[in-house]
Amino acid sequence: MNVVSLVIAAVLSFSSVAAFAHSGGTDAKGCHTNHKTGGYHCH
Repeated sequence: MNVVSLVIAAVLSFSSVAAFAHSGGTDAKGCHTNHKTGGYHCH
């Protein structure tokens, strides 16, 4: 692998972790309520 490929792989791996990481449990359907906004979403 060249340096550009390694940099791209590193950026993608860090951005995907930040995009999906959050606190809060999920219900039986894999969903949960954001108590700050009142929104409900599934994963």
